[in-house]
Amino acid sequence: MGKLTVHALRAVLAALLAGSVFVQAVMVPLLASDLEGLRPEFAYLRPPLLAIFFLGVVAAQVVLVCVWRLVTMVRRGTVFSHAAFRYVDIVIGAFTAASLLVFALGVVLAPGDPVPPGVVLLIGGIGLAVLGVALVVLVLRMLLAQAVARDVEATRMQAELEEVI
Repeated sequence: MGKLTVHALRAVLAALLAGSVFVQAVMVPLLASDLEGLRPEFAYLRPPLLAIFFLGVVAAQVVLVCVWRLVTMVRRGTVFSHAAFRYVDIVIGAFTAASLLVFALGVVLAPGDPVPPGVVLLIGGIGLAVLGVALVVLVLRMLLAQAVARDVEATRMQAELEEVI
């Protein structure tokens, strides 16, 4: 990965992380004050909506930090090591948690009439899409495992070859 690509990706990650901190510090309290104006029959939605929104931002931040660490490993040439699995596993967990949060949002909004049933169905589809991203990252983890195994094997064979020579 080129130096320019690494710097560009880090700039994007830093901007996204700063934006997510802004959302947590400013937008969540604004959302909380907006939700105070809910009709009394929907007031029970306020705490779960705030929790789901806040935890969703935390899941995104976890992914951003892990991607930052993986980019650092790529830049150093150490991404094909067992240390990378920790970050990839955390990313998979964060996407899975985000998917569960989206499904929870659908469950919270489904009873009663706070939103139309089509919106709940759309939220379920979004949850399924986020779960699909977790599965794609899981497949990429398997590819990383194969690459690490081959790298270890190549290193072993190189050492044997040097002994013979």
